[in-house]
Amino acid sequence: MKSSHQIELTAGIFLLLAIAALVFLALHATDRGVVSGDSYELTASFSNVGGLKPRASVSMGGVTIGMVESIDLDPETFEAEVTLLISSEYDNLPEDTSASILTSGILGDQYVGLEPGGSPEALADGDRILITSSAMVLEQLISRYMFNSEGEGEE
Repeated sequence: MKSSHQIELTAGIFLLLAIAALVFLALHATDRGVVSGDSYELTASFSNVGGLKPRASVSMGGVTIGMVESIDLDPETFEAEVTLLISSEYDNLPEDTSASILTSGILGDQYVGLEPGGSPEALADGDRILITSSAMVLEQLISRYMFNSEGEGEE
């Protein structure tokens, strides 16, 4: 009898450790892109953000430097207003920095990629990134390709 209870106890402990490890991995994996420490806010307007979500990464040169804090619709221009939180470690971004919505991999998550400009002036807390490039929507690209292909055969 004792060996049966001992096996059940060992299996139960093993199961609890496995569940704890899965919870830890899930929390660790979803915590990416979070800015730790001091940060400053930048805003950018996009005509289409695609599948961009709050807490998405903001990167420059492949290095994560911040995250998307919020995405709202501007009621006047009907463009998406994206608020970015940038780590204060990167407080010397040129004021002519451009922002693009990019996709990691073929069907991966979307993130904001920043490309530095050459201006000697730096962006400060609350500034707006003026040069933006919206997300490429796969469905729109396919329909453009199909529409252009049909038009070529008729000439």
